[in-house]
Parts: sequence; structure tokens; C-alpha cells
Amino acid sequence: MLVNPWFRLCCLCSRVVYSSTGRRGWRTLTGHSSLRHVNITEVQHYDTVAPGRLYHSNSGDLYDNESVQRYLQQLMEEYRDLSKTLEHAHLSESERKVLTKKHNELLPLANVFGSIEEAQKDLDEVLSLLRGSSGARDEDELTQLLKEEEAELSQNILTLRKDLIKALVPTDPLDSSDVLLEVVSGRTTGGDICQQFTREMLDMYQGFACYKNWDFEIYNYTPAEYGGLHHAAVRVAGENVYRHLKHEGGTHRVQRIPEVGLSSRMQRIHTGTMTVIILPQPVEFDISIDPKDLRIDTFRSRGAGGQSVNTTDSAVRIVHLPTGITAECQQTRSQLQNRDTAMHVLKARLYQSIMGKETEHRHTARKQQVGTRSQSDRIRTYNFSQDRVTDHRTGYVTRDIKEFMRGGEALDDLISDVLEHARREALLELVESSSSTK
Repeated sequence: MLVNPWFRLCCLCSRVVYSSTGRRGWRTLTGHSSLRHVNITEVQHYDTVAPGRLYHSNSGDLYDNESVQRYLQQLMEEYRDLSKTLEHAHLSESERKVLTKKHNELLPLANVFGSIEEAQKDLDEVLSLLRGSSGARDEDELTQLLKEEEAELSQNILTLRKDLIKALVPTDPLDSSDVLLEVVSGRTTGGDICQQFTREMLDMYQGFACYKNWDFEIYNYTPAEYGGLHHAAVRVAGENVYRHLKHEGGTHRVQRIPEVGLSSRMQRIHTGTMTVIILPQPVEFDISIDPKDLRIDTFRSRGAGGQSVNTTDSAVRIVHLPTGITAECQQTRSQLQNRDTAMHVLKARLYQSIMGKETEHRHTARKQQVGTRSQSDRIRTYNFSQDRVTDHRTGYVTRDIKEFMRGGEALDDLISDVLEHARREALLELVESSSSTK
């Protein structure tokens, strides 16, 4: 009976806690922040990562937080009031429609909450029987059965609590969208190491798309020397692509001894950066653009040479004059195909810009993610010399960097951890915002 409280106490005091994935990752914690007691509000925050708050990886422990409990109790009280009103009150058709909609929104939450209460009652009964079974003739067999039942109920309650926390956080309407993914070599440090790392990052995301059975279509690819990459833009399409990739946007730092290029002669650790940009592409979006607002330039494609390369002006660059947003494509020998692709990329960037202006708490993704491309803006570090990847927003650490760069299960584990981090952050912001607006 003392295991759970003691485990929570150890978690609060511990400096290192094993990740919720239970496989490769470790989370390092440097502190624990207290939470204010707040009331419910209608403000919604989608699951965006804010790196300022540190907490543990298990989302089920939020259920015991006093602020969250108060939030839940008010939601359940609202649900019961709606049920009574819909059952007994004389309502007009319009009033009943509004109340029914709200009732249906709270119904899944109420079902999970009720399941937790029932499971807790069952667990209390089992614990009571365990205490009463001492001294019985068949104590050993009965105690073993009760302990097995206790373990099963405890695990069920933990799972239901996690489901409840997920149900409390509003889903992002863009989660099901495809994305335009861009990788850009760093400007400030690293030289050719940045360009080589940028190519490896593109390969990693291509591997992750294959792991997830997503489509991966290259729109633009600007190579660099020594097999590196200056910039690439790709379209990733599939199930819930934006949900999994939206937190990948930002500056990624690499630390390694270069394998090729001039820097390899120094035989010491070099540091470089590259930037990942994630732009959602909702199925429903359609941007109307006045042709007068566009400047279309054609130029000869850049590349390593070869037949029919750099012989015609097939590459296309489109500039949206009112905003200064630019898109270009040089992937094919057809100027018309490159123009269509560049226009598609331009519309995606314009859409994200519009969304950023309409929603104050969600800045334009490109501006937010690119930053200065300096090391101080990093969200993740890839240390090849120490065989370690560290996500600085959550403290998640994973080993076997070569396997991680394949873009398979190891990357999926890290992304899942960041998503859980984001759900917790969204819920805490939800209850904290209600305190300031109440």
C-alpha cells in the first residue's frame, strides 16, 4: 500500500526518470514547478510544446493534480446539469439543439470519468478484502488472487486516467493534414557539416515516412558540395502527418567529427545547425491569388551537371509581392511542372501566414521555426561522438544515433514523448488561463 505514494515521492526528487515509452529514452529533470489552483474556462489551447515547464513523462499523474480535479468536477457538474435540463425542462427546438451539442461534447469525458470511479470502487473493495484476509486458513491462495486483481485494477485505472487527460485536451483541427516539410542548412555555424547534416535529416524523414507508410514527394532539392544539401522542400501525405511532424519544426544541432570535406582534416568535434520547417496543407484550403501580385522568374537549374542540366531556363521562382513570400522549384526539366509545384508551395506558405494572423497564440510556423538558425534556438541536439540524441524541450535522451537517423521506431518513440509533453502542457495552460480570465 505504500508503493504508489513512495514512488511519486521518488519521482519528484529524482533527477532522472525513465521515459513513458519504456524502451530507449530517458528524461532528465532539473526541477519541479508547482501549479496554481484555477477554475474552468472556455479558452482552448491545442497541443503545442512550450519548453518552460518541466514535468514527468506519465500523463496519468496529472489526474491527481488539485487544479485538474477541480476542472474535472466542474465539467462533470455541468454534464449532470445538462442531462437534467434535457430530460425535464421544456425547451425550444433551438435551445435543445445547443444544449444537446454541448452534452454530446461532454459525454465521452463523462463516460471515462464514470469508468474511473467504478474501477476505483472495485479497487477499494479488493484492498478491503486484502486487509480482512489476514489470518484466514487459505490466506496464501486468497491473498495471491486478490493481489492479482489489485494489479489488474490499478493498471486499468492508470490507463483510464491517461485516456481522460487526452480527452480533456482539444484536438488540433489540422492534425489530419498533409504537410510541406522543408530542411534548410544553417547559416551561422558549421559550414559543410551543416549541409551534410541537412541531407541526413532529409533522409531520416524519408525513412520515417516509409515507416509510417506515408507518401514522400520531393518538390525542390538544392544540393551542395561533398554530397551535402542546401535546401529541400517535400510534400508528406498520409494519415495524421501534421499531428506527428508539427513539433519537428525548429533548429536541430549536430556535434560530430566531420567525415568528408576540408573540416575532416582537423579531427575534432565540430558543431553545426540546420532548420526544419513544417507547414500544414489542409485538404479544404484554397488560396485565391491575384496574378498581378506575383512576380515569376525563370532561371537555369543548379546542380552537379549532366545531360540537359543548366541548358534551359526550366527552374521557376515565384514571389508574392504583397507579403514577400517566395517559392521556387527546379526538380524537373519542364518549366510548367516546376511552376505548378512552386505555386503549390507558395499557397501552403501563404495559408500558414494567414492562419498565424487569425490565431494570436499560434504564430506563423515558418517565422517561428526558422528563428535565427543559431545554436541558442535549438530544439534537439544530435551528438554523434557520444552516440546520443537529446530533445531540449522535454529532456528526452536516446542512444544509438545511427539507428535513430534511419527514421524508424526510435524517432517514433521520441515524437510520441513530445506529443505527450504537448498534451500535458496544453491542459496546464487551459486551467492556468482560466485563472487569469476568471
